[in-house]
Amino acid sequence: MKIGELALAAQTQVETIRYYEREGLLPQAPRSEGNYRIYGPEHVERLAFVRHCRSLDMTLDEIRVLLRFKDEPQAECGEVNALLDEHIGHVATRIRELRQLEKQLQALRQQCAGVRDAEHCGILNKLVQASSATSIRSASPHVSGAHGNRGRRANNSTTE
Repeated sequence: MKIGELALAAQTQVETIRYYEREGLLPQAPRSEGNYRIYGPEHVERLAFVRHCRSLDMTLDEIRVLLRFKDEPQAECGEVNALLDEHIGHVATRIRELRQLEKQLQALRQQCAGVRDAEHCGILNKLVQASSATSIRSASPHVSGAHGNRGRRANNSTTE
């Protein structure tokens, strides 16, 4: 099958398939005499596996590890267990962060009980105040994150 047929079969965008190929998550497909990629059932299966892992919010690096073990079915799966345990920890951390975000948003929502002109909107005024305070803090010489990750993912921003 050609890439468009694979995309339909896996309900995935063609660009996503090409991206996964570039990232090494999908093996390069052989080419036809007309230089078209020709995909087989193994590509559909692997793409479905990758997509399912992505739906579980796994990173591409985590998926690479899982694929390595999937490709070596005789290998011991201790690293797979450790990977999943670590991922569960990331999810638990993210849930805590989202709960904190929800509380912040609810507190922000309490700033404006009714409809008024935007100039006197409690929510907008509080956002302006908070963004001004953030600008002042980020202008300080202190380097954010210089004291280690403290259990947070490096790519997640936090609000204090």
